[in-house]
Amino acid sequence: MKMKYLIFLTTTIFTQSAFAKLTGNFVPGEILVKYKSTMSTSAQKNAVEREGVTTIGKIYKNAPLRVKLTKDHDMENAILEFSNDPNVEYAQPNYIYHATALPNDPRFAQTWGLRNTGQTIVSAGGPNSPSSTNNPGTSGLDMKMEYAWNTITDCRSVTVAVLDTGINYNHQDLAANMWADGSSNHGYDFVDNDSDPMDLDGHGTHVAGTIGAVGNNGLGGTGVCWRASLMGVRVLDTTGSGTTAQITSGLNYAVANGAKVINLSLGGGNVDPAFSAAIDNARNNGAILVIAAGNETNNNDASPAYPCSYTQSNIICVAALTQTYAKASFSNWGATSVDVGAPGVNIVSAWPGTVANLNTSMTSGWNLATYTGSRWDYTTLNLTDGTALNILAVPHNYSFGSTTKYASNSNSQMWRSFNLAGVDAAVLNFGLVADIQSGADYLNIFAQAGTSNPTGTGVKLEGISGSTGSSIEDMTYDLTAYKGSNMSLAFQLTSDASVVGNGAAILDLSLTTLTLNNSTYNVISGTSMATPKVAGLTAMIMAYNPNYLMDDVINSIKNGGVNTASLSGITTTGKAVSGVGSLNYIATPTGGSAVIVP
Repeated sequence: MKMKYLIFLTTTIFTQSAFAKLTGNFVPGEILVKYKSTMSTSAQKNAVEREGVTTIGKIYKNAPLRVKLTKDHDMENAILEFSNDPNVEYAQPNYIYHATALPNDPRFAQTWGLRNTGQTIVSAGGPNSPSSTNNPGTSGLDMKMEYAWNTITDCRSVTVAVLDTGINYNHQDLAANMWADGSSNHGYDFVDNDSDPMDLDGHGTHVAGTIGAVGNNGLGGTGVCWRASLMGVRVLDTTGSGTTAQITSGLNYAVANGAKVINLSLGGGNVDPAFSAAIDNARNNGAILVIAAGNETNNNDASPAYPCSYTQSNIICVAALTQTYAKASFSNWGATSVDVGAPGVNIVSAWPGTVANLNTSMTSGWNLATYTGSRWDYTTLNLTDGTALNILAVPHNYSFGSTTKYASNSNSQMWRSFNLAGVDAAVLNFGLVADIQSGADYLNIFAQAGTSNPTGTGVKLEGISGSTGSSIEDMTYDLTAYKGSNMSLAFQLTSDASVVGNGAAILDLSLTTLTLNNSTYNVISGTSMATPKVAGLTAMIMAYNPNYLMDDVINSIKNGGVNTASLSGITTTGKAVSGVGSLNYIATPTGGSAVIVP
């Protein structure tokens, strides 16, 4: 969408008192100077050049001159100097106007982080429901992007790498904004080691849409950048997990292929020399990493959370804000480790497809007859808060905290089959409570294609031994390898002749499938959702001032933000990011004068 600069004509003379603070949205480093009509155009040009600055564009008689300032000229002082010239009628900023700064995308009305009208966020049709906390929010508390869009919406000159679960590069809101290499690949998959970074989880597509969903195309929503160059780098698998080798390979790939902004909505692990070295490589190549603070309600200063807690100068770490600009209850913080906040609750964005939960009833449908010794059965688990959950357990009379033991020399099996025809991904999730003799007895999990009992013949997903204590462990397994047909799943408890334990309980078991399409949206929350807001803005600053160096861009993000009470004292800046604030943050680039893009 073409931007138009409309000249605002006035006879106002700027005086010293007017320079306390220039306000409004204007072109940084550029002013308008109107000379009296008695001066010829050549005389006007010479007068400007005597000030050590230059004119831009064609000079028209009786029209103000567009004057580009050098790095040695302060904007306010330059206006004062020209205003004091008796041949000058007025001097002023070059204000920016636009016919409309709001995109026509139907879901934009739900994108409160870009324009908060106090709207209530509702379901976007995807698998998740919005949080009711601070929903609706407070009108006006947002990133002020409609004013930034008066200046720039096109960030395609800056490649943004999304290191995540991949991107659905065919999505209607993303296809036109995807980066491509010389072979028309949209990135790389370091999980499956191929050139197809398709998202089979959802997280990465949601992140990509927040950065750069196509704006003003009458479809779906809009990203911070209406036009973008999104590189998909799949470093997390279908369960949302990845390794050091995958992530560092992805980082180095992104840098080698020209990415200057890298979104890392991920976290976990400890100090990782390989990860840190990849961040150093990105810094040495001028790439900025925008990183999620984490969702553990944790002070990252006291208990470091990586990669947020790395200290390289090319990192911006982001906390999440609610619709009232309170710090999200789940969001990590850190007065020296977390930099800024951004909208991160009830964020509507693209999703790779439709999600379904297959019938995984905990009260019927399982084959339970195969056993020696103790057997599996349907029962209930009574939690300490009085809640009773339907479970499958071995032994059949298992109860939480019971002294009942499973039998020695047991071989207890339960299994069932599922139809995965027509789906693109499948993930198994369940809660586990276990007390199994460590190193001797095991809870084994098997899967295989077909409808028969996979115990012993199928692929062993895991063999679990030991105790979960009084907690419930969340277990996740990728079953995508079995898509396209029927598959079967089995749980087996084996025990030897010696000491036994209390047993095992399976609860909240679900088999979730994803079927790709190009038009699904979802609403989710997390610092993962706040981070791409900042990554998009970082790309916008780079695109607007391509001569800005890495430190200049980071300073504009941090210092151009808005003081926010909920972030005061718990982040390095105490600020929430602001689109127009960062664009109007005038700081002389360390590498020379800024380039003004008309």
